[in-house]
Amino acid sequence: MIRVRFVSADGTRTTEAEAPPGMTLLDLAQNKDQPLEGTCEGQMACSTCHVIVDAADFARLPRASDDEEDMLDLAAGVSRTSRLACQIILDDGLDGLTVRMPGESRNMQGR
Repeated sequence: MIRVRFVSADGTRTTEAEAPPGMTLLDLAQNKDQPLEGTCEGQMACSTCHVIVDAADFARLPRASDDEEDMLDLAAGVSRTSRLACQIILDDGLDGLTVRMPGESRNMQGR
């Protein structure tokens, strides 16, 4: 199992979770009632699953694709360690990953 720590936008709450290898970070977050909408259901057509990866963990992630970078350009509150949770596939190399929820989000699909 892969351990992940979710930190609230204001840093006051932390939720620990475990997932099997191969699950996306978005699916785990939604299963643990984290505030990630994922409007496009992981199709990388929105930025409502934007998370901020802990700086110490960021280098462990595969590089973001150009398409993911384009979607992040539309996200609110982006930082240099921002990623889309739908594009992070959990594996043993990501055990102990820490991500923070952004303080705001934009639903570009207008739902």
